[in-house]
Amino acid sequence: MSTAEAMDFLRSAILLAIAIGLPLLLVGLIVGVLVSLFQAITQIQDQTVTAVPKIIAMVIALVVCLPWIAERMVEYTKSTYEQIPTAIRN
Repeated sequence: MSTAEAMDFLRSAILLAIAIGLPLLLVGLIVGVLVSLFQAITQIQDQTVTAVPKIIAMVIALVVCLPWIAERMVEYTKSTYEQIPTAIRN
């Protein structure tokens, strides 16, 4: 396996990790901003007010995105397994 092929595998893995994590992180960010805005308006400064809505929103986002995430991971795994024979020969 050449260095270019190894870097290609690594690049694909990193891009997949970013693509999989991005929807959940965006949901957490949006909910966090909304909760912070709510806290600033009402002057409620309790940590559970921040954590609980974020956890609930991220779990819901995970359930909604899970089929898409699984599909992407299966595609990547199949692609990686298909490239193994050519990587070994070189």
